[in-house]
Amino acid sequence: MKTIDDFNFEDKKALIRVDFNVPLDGEFNVTDTSRIEAATPTILKVLEDGGSAVLMSHLGRPKGQVNSDMSLSHICEKVSEIVGVQVKFVNECVGDEVASAISELQSGEVLLLENLRFHAEEEKGEQGFAEALSKNGDIYVNDAFGTAHRAHASTTIVANYFEENKCFGYLLAKEIKAIEKVMRTGEKPVTAILGGAKVSSKITIIENILDKVDNLIIGGGMTYTFVKANGGQVGDSICEDDKMELALDILKQADEKGVKIYLPVDVLAADAFDNSANTRFVDVNEIPDGWQGLDAGPQSLEIFKKVILESKTILWNGPVGVFEMENFAKGTIAIGNFIDEATQSGAFSLVGGGDSVAAVKQFGFEDKVSYVSTGGGAMLESLEGRTLPGIAAILG
Repeated sequence: MKTIDDFNFEDKKALIRVDFNVPLDGEFNVTDTSRIEAATPTILKVLEDGGSAVLMSHLGRPKGQVNSDMSLSHICEKVSEIVGVQVKFVNECVGDEVASAISELQSGEVLLLENLRFHAEEEKGEQGFAEALSKNGDIYVNDAFGTAHRAHASTTIVANYFEENKCFGYLLAKEIKAIEKVMRTGEKPVTAILGGAKVSSKITIIENILDKVDNLIIGGGMTYTFVKANGGQVGDSICEDDKMELALDILKQADEKGVKIYLPVDVLAADAFDNSANTRFVDVNEIPDGWQGLDAGPQSLEIFKKVILESKTILWNGPVGVFEMENFAKGTIAIGNFIDEATQSGAFSLVGGGDSVAAVKQFGFEDKVSYVSTGGGAMLESLEGRTLPGIAAILG
């Protein structure tokens, strides 16, 4: 696996695919800088070697049309502030204007190109557009894990034009190693905690990780499909009736593979999907009509705690309750605390997938786990066992 450390960038121009698809407020201020911060070590390595960096990214979904609201010019000052170098900007990503700006670029300088998705050819993965992008640098560096599952021109096709002069940036390399640690090389026992609303959205992940884990904790809305499949009463809880056979099959597969599955034994139920609803703790198999399970209960959390603290490798994908509502966030916060404690005791913990990452950030666990993945869809496809095109393009 070639990483940025395998190259010296002195007098070279690095064409770096970053993921600067960051949230902006109404005044175009960046409201979450974590993706820019994550790419900074890769940019600085190039500059410290005596090279220059040409950054390319998308922002939003302009669908092949120029849209000034999604111009990367809005984030240029924030990137300059975080990287510590005044970043130059050019309002195109291919063509004569770009070629001119790159020819004037000196060692130690950074140039940010305009939004790649202003060109429909980017998402189509067009060869001609990829070839035009390839003229913008001497060495191609992919550091955008968040788009590594897309076979776009800038994430995958462009790599074909660099033969040996292509590599992973620090962020993408870290993402690959973190997933490898959970899926292949992690110290046992390995525990996966899967939450979220639907079994259907996690089925491929579950089937793929059953050969890799020792314990599987299932929480969140998925719980009730398993409970009902086993004959329990779930009241008005979210449930995929058409996935009950699938749930039973998962339990059977896990048993055959010697994987212990842990479902909640009690839940915090509410008489409405509302933070101010009436609540009570009930047995997970005996949720009354008119009530719905919205968080893990205390007995469940005690069981989960024991499993997590005995684990050496932990994957957390999905909350165990409706954490967006304060009264139903306690279970998810508790899981975060258990993982924090296990990590302090030497376990490796990886958090990935949109909702669990959001929860980790919201409740301040970012620095208390081993690694927080930056890519939602890319992370999920990795856990499903798929080879991501952006990664394959560098390895190939």
